[in-house]
Amino acid sequence: MSWTEVIIEIARDHAEALSDALMEAGALSVSVEDADEGTDQEKPLFGEPGMEPTEAAWDHSRVVALTDVDADQAAIIAEAAASIGLKEVPSFTTRAVADADWVRLTQSQFEPIHIGTNIWVVPSWHEAPDPNGLILELDPGLAFGTGSHPTTRLCMEWLEAHPAPGKSVLDYGCGSGILAMVAKKLDAADVTGVDIDPQAIESARANAERNNCDITFYVPDELAASNNQRHATGKFDIVVANILSSPLKLMAPMLSGRVAPGGSLVLSGVLARQAEEVAAAYAPFIKLGVWAEQDGWVALHGTLGQDTVPAARSSTAP
Repeated sequence: MSWTEVIIEIARDHAEALSDALMEAGALSVSVEDADEGTDQEKPLFGEPGMEPTEAAWDHSRVVALTDVDADQAAIIAEAAASIGLKEVPSFTTRAVADADWVRLTQSQFEPIHIGTNIWVVPSWHEAPDPNGLILELDPGLAFGTGSHPTTRLCMEWLEAHPAPGKSVLDYGCGSGILAMVAKKLDAADVTGVDIDPQAIESARANAERNNCDITFYVPDELAASNNQRHATGKFDIVVANILSSPLKLMAPMLSGRVAPGGSLVLSGVLARQAEEVAAAYAPFIKLGVWAEQDGWVALHGTLGQDTVPAARSSTAP
């Protein structure tokens, strides 16, 4: 079986409506892309937890619709354009999409990832390159966190550089549970993960079970209602949050309040240019500084009760 993709470049004001109309007219799937991707005019659109992006599409959008190979693509586009009141049918190009072993093709795009000194994130269809390493079996899924993004790597490397055997760890915004699992495999005692997305919690629980990690995961309401006092309202030796700068700033009192005296707070999801403003939001509670930077992203860290910022990672560290 094969398909035909239809590519339409259109202004932002019509991109979302045209996408919906194409589905109604017979397209099998539709996506909207930045038509300026890879150029100086490329414009990122970010959505953060609880904060939807203000724009639904790009100024110069590309709508890509998948259709049956035998479908009348011109008729589908004409019907969609008419249904949203476009005066002219937009021009379009097509390209063939051949059938393939999509599972095998997807798997071929994901190789084991080496992080820090001894951590390996290994998809289930691969053998671990170093069986003596800290191995996380993790398949790409709906929840954020496979170790490929710099913010995840930075947090994992911080945890590896600051092992806390027997201590408690809170992973706030846990996604796939990858940071919680690293902490557990480094012999932390009580490890807890929290995420606002129920699908992420479901994914994290499955990943923890697969990796033989005893971790408790919650959505925030479940956390507050937990019978475990530390989990519900108590403090942790290490609190790590890999989210994004805006929610991190809003959560400064709460996250700082979860750190035990002498404990550590680790934040990422922060661009290097945002580091000072995020640190300023936490300054009344805990002194934060940049631990390390990678590809324009940073990890911030601090110790509750210390008047000085902890040292940054050595430039010779991995």
